Amino acid sequence: MRSLAGADGNARLTAGTGLLLIVLLAVEGVTILFLRPLISVHVFVGLMLIPPVALKVASTGWRFVRYYTRNRAYVAHGPPPPLMRFVVAPVVVVSTLCVFGTGAAMLFVHPHDQTLVGLHKASFIVWLASTGIHVLFHLPRLARLTRAELMPSTRLPARPLRVALLGAALAAGVIFAASTFHLASPWLDWVRLH
Repeated sequence: MRSLAGADGNARLTAGTGLLLIVLLAVEGVTILFLRPLISVHVFVGLMLIPPVALKVASTGWRFVRYYTRNRAYVAHGPPPPLMRFVVAPVVVVSTLCVFGTGAAMLFVHPHDQTLVGLHKASFIVWLASTGIHVLFHLPRLARLTRAELMPSTRLPARPLRVALLGAALAAGVIFAASTFHLASPWLDWVRLH
């Protein structure tokens, strides 16, 4: 991650990934409001989100490791406030794994088994609350970092690499969703009939 311009570059990659996720999650949110007619979009976008979510977890995980291994640049950035660090962040990570894990697992289970649906819905409620707090807390920083990344006068080295990582995560998401979408056919049929 050093080639991404150190702690500052990592912060910008994390912000860029966060912005990408906000856009994709907004689309996914609309599908939840109209799930029956938009179930195909819900499944496709849900699968498409997995690689960008993995990139976000990787960039924040890298910051976590570098901070706790006492890397000077990451220590200088400082930790998030204790409530965010010790309560909200762990709940966001665990609930994210649960939401996406149960969603992906549903592709391999027959729709008559509603256990995963219940777990998916329950983990979504926890995820929505914790992620909402997380996003609202980081929104001002996200705006500042995005603006700095876009303005030529405040660009850091390795910007093309950060942009390429975002593009690769998005492309991987589309490829992953397109190549696994056929597994959702039983669920799509079940939702249409019930």
